[in-house]
Amino acid sequence: MRNLLVLTDLHYQTNSRNYSAEDLYLTEELQKSFHVALCHPRHSEAFEDSADVILFRNAGPVAAYAREYELFTARMSARNCAVFNSLDGKGDMKGKQYLVDLTRQHYPVIPTVNGLAELDLLPDSDRYLTKPMNGADSHGIRVAAKQELLTFGNLPSGTLIQPWVDFEYEVSFYYLNDVFQYALYTADKRRRWALELYRPSPDDLAFSRLFIEWNAMKHGIQRVDACRTPDGRLLLVEHEDLNPFLSLDLLDDETRRNFVGTLVEALRALIPE
Repeated sequence: MRNLLVLTDLHYQTNSRNYSAEDLYLTEELQKSFHVALCHPRHSEAFEDSADVILFRNAGPVAAYAREYELFTARMSARNCAVFNSLDGKGDMKGKQYLVDLTRQHYPVIPTVNGLAELDLLPDSDRYLTKPMNGADSHGIRVAAKQELLTFGNLPSGTLIQPWVDFEYEVSFYYLNDVFQYALYTADKRRRWALELYRPSPDDLAFSRLFIEWNAMKHGIQRVDACRTPDGRLLLVEHEDLNPFLSLDLLDDETRRNFVGTLVEALRALIPE
């Protein structure tokens, strides 16, 4: 068997999701096909040379270890290492500037601008949401009435602004190497991570594939998060392309087995004969 290095943070805590349990399950399954070592990205350098392929999983927001992540990506590029996900994504992997860029390019996304100077470019709203450019897991998000927002003065550099969007539910589309795997949605929109299986329509899949094609990653797992507006449209909320949480515990056995089997084959494909 070949050597697989899994990068994760088993101590990372977040609301309503058990990151460590998901990665411990994945590690147990992957041990059937690989010799697996597991560590935090901060400590990966000592193990990288012995790995045939590296899997980046639930290691939390990289902002918490930004310098170590920067050095990791530089080493991977210099050595041409097999990393899954590939480090060429344009979504959350690079921060949230893509939401501004996609808005300007008229993609179906929640309209987003970078700072108060561009507020007039957004649809008028009674409430607005502000979020940090490099945030994750809802860190730093604020909701403010328009008049309150205008009294903020200069927002911190790298603060994105969006109008408050009413929605019927949120839905996530999961892809592995550009192939759709499954979708989950919030049957109760007040409980973001109480997800149920979603049967996407052809139009839903066309929507999600639009962003998979835009991102054009070499290989990896991507999660396209969207919301359904009252008029029936889907709008992109965010595009997770580094280490998206997979909610594997909510899948039926067959879907979960198929996903893990597809992941194993994708990892094997990266290893030279």
